[in-house]
Amino acid sequence: MDYTSRMKSLSYSKVLTLSPEDNDRLFKLLGQFNEHMNLIEKCLNVTIRQRGHTFSISGEKEAVLQACQIVQELYEETSKKSYLEPSKIHVFLQSKRNRLMMHPLAEKVGDNSQHFEICLKQMSVSARGAHQVEYVHHMLENDINFAIGPAGTGKTYLAVACAVQALETERVSRIVLARPIVEAGERLGFLPGGLEEKVHPYLRPLYDALYDMMGLDHVRHLLERDVIELVPLAYMRGRSLHDAFIILDEGQNTTVEQMKMFLTRIGFNSKAVVTGDVTQIDLATHKESGLLHAIDVLKSIPGICFSYFEPSDVVRHPLVQSIVEAYERFKK
Repeated sequence: MDYTSRMKSLSYSKVLTLSPEDNDRLFKLLGQFNEHMNLIEKCLNVTIRQRGHTFSISGEKEAVLQACQIVQELYEETSKKSYLEPSKIHVFLQSKRNRLMMHPLAEKVGDNSQHFEICLKQMSVSARGAHQVEYVHHMLENDINFAIGPAGTGKTYLAVACAVQALETERVSRIVLARPIVEAGERLGFLPGGLEEKVHPYLRPLYDALYDMMGLDHVRHLLERDVIELVPLAYMRGRSLHDAFIILDEGQNTTVEQMKMFLTRIGFNSKAVVTGDVTQIDLATHKESGLLHAIDVLKSIPGICFSYFEPSDVVRHPLVQSIVEAYERFKK
């Protein structure tokens, strides 16, 4: 659509003037090369024209009102922060867009359902958008939880945050993080080093999340004391895990037998979370995914909860969401 046609299709416009006028804050709001305004335009499908501290925003009425609110809120943030990161703005926009789409959870419990803070000793982790907030509440309220959806929707990161919070508040005495070791087109045996060096890359996303939330030195100290364990799934056979927060990442790459084995490791005062993306199964073609099987077998059992994420919940680089959506369209 060319510019003239687009302008004719716009049904509503609104002028917003920011105060107090502060050029330093205005620069932080706009971002380098106007990148922050460009993100808002793409996310809400609006057109933003800016002269000084005055903004003219055009588009569909609900989107325009949402954009005005976002610009105002971000300008308020500039008084508190020396720099607005584009990645943080993208996450912020995702939560706002989900609210605009009126997810059923938002209708039930109102705007407060769109944001939830997991408070840790070193930082706070935000759950944004209806699906993420619903997921966190499920983890707080249920002993076994499944999180299913595309990469980049915060499934693993939020689970690790809840695990760290449970450890720091002494609701559990240890964290156990596991992954199935599946060769996704590459031969594990040909990687250099011993077993530990071969396995470490598979567990790297879990290490990264822990380092973010607790710091490198503290994590290493807890690993040495076995307060935190990061293990291949096969190493959990025969164990009973009491007083623990247990996370199984990449659950789509478990077999039916492995999933049953994992779920039956759970002991008293323990929570378990299984995350996975059923569109990225790396098992041999003749093997059924334990995650898909568990959805059918366990969906009606009280105390076991399922959270589902959509491509619109992706909180990584904007192109990641577009890529996920493109694959979904192609598959259909």
